Amino acid sequence: MDLNSVMAFNAAYADAIDSDRLEEWPDFFTSDARYRVTNIENEQEGLPAGVIWANSRNMLIDRVAALREANVYERQRYRHLLGVPMIGSLNENGLSARTPFMVARIMATGETLLFATGVYRDQFVLDEGRLLLAERVAVCDSTVTDTLMALPL
Repeated sequence: MDLNSVMAFNAAYADAIDSDRLEEWPDFFTSDARYRVTNIENEQEGLPAGVIWANSRNMLIDRVAALREANVYERQRYRHLLGVPMIGSLNENGLSARTPFMVARIMATGETLLFATGVYRDQFVLDEGRLLLAERVAVCDSTVTDTLMALPL
């Protein structure tokens, strides 16, 4: 586990979302992973609630199934622009990293707008030689969350 492996992981993660291969998205997480989308104020105040919150890969699978089969939302897609990860603690169990992101949202009409900026706060582990997320907290810079946040960040 090193900077290059985290960068490659993040590129593959963003590509799965941006290419509408959402069924692959949960595979980037451990079975008991935590995933949360929140904002900087909630994070600074230690508030655990998030716009999106999951505490297992199965919850992520359910989210994708709901997006495909149950939820009604205007069709859209994302384009992620990711910064270079800052590697934090590193030990035999994994590593922590912080990666800045910008996400553009492209609507069915072709309208493109800057949708979200922030930082991923990650805990990575090696599972059978594969880098996986044990936790990803997407901390958005803005406290205003668009009601159309359907896709994962």
